[in-house]
Amino acid sequence: MRAGSARGAEADAPTRARVVQTILQNGPSTAADLAAALDLTPAAVRRHLDQLVEEAVVVASEQRIRGARGRGRPARVFALTETGREQFDHTYDDLAVQALRFLAETGGDDAVLEFARRRVAFIERDFARVRDEAPDLSPAEVLATVLTDEGYAASVRESPIGEQLCQQHCPVSHVAHEFPQLCEAETEAISAVLGRHVQRLATIAHGDGVCTTCIPRPPAVPRASSPTEPERNGASA
Repeated sequence: MRAGSARGAEADAPTRARVVQTILQNGPSTAADLAAALDLTPAAVRRHLDQLVEEAVVVASEQRIRGARGRGRPARVFALTETGREQFDHTYDDLAVQALRFLAETGGDDAVLEFARRRVAFIERDFARVRDEAPDLSPAEVLATVLTDEGYAASVRESPIGEQLCQQHCPVSHVAHEFPQLCEAETEAISAVLGRHVQRLATIAHGDGVCTTCIPRPPAVPRASSPTEPERNGASA
């Protein structure tokens, strides 16, 4: 690489880091989305994205269009690769994997699951505190705040049947790939604090771009029916 090109790449590094950070926080994004979030031109963002694709930090795919597709090519959506995620801190490393393997060998799967449950105890511990500090947030939004504080970059989106909890980053994805008990315990804790059944739809640990949990709306409480005319007459008799 020529000296001028090297200096240019070095100067662009902070902006590319912002691009990567924005994708981490917001999930798979188009160049237009990133340009708006970073106050850059779409052309400038595309230049950085091209470099990130070449470095295997992000991967591009066609945006899924609901309903009739308009004219022109669909926009490309950029998501972080495993290489891109490795730029961010992970709670566990190879030593943790080895420790859990030892725990599985000596204590069995139940021991690993118990460890996983203790690891996510912060969800129940912090849920009430955040709810009291931010009473205007919905329960799902409180949960997203708790998870974000622990490095999960979580947010809530509406869905046709309720809400979706989206975690753009998973601090334990490398370990959870081998030990799914970590994901199971997390889902259990989410269900417990929300007081309803939830369904895990996707996980970063198994190759998805975002950890997604479906939170259905609570069932409607049936209204008490008023007594019929004969019942009222009978009661008065």
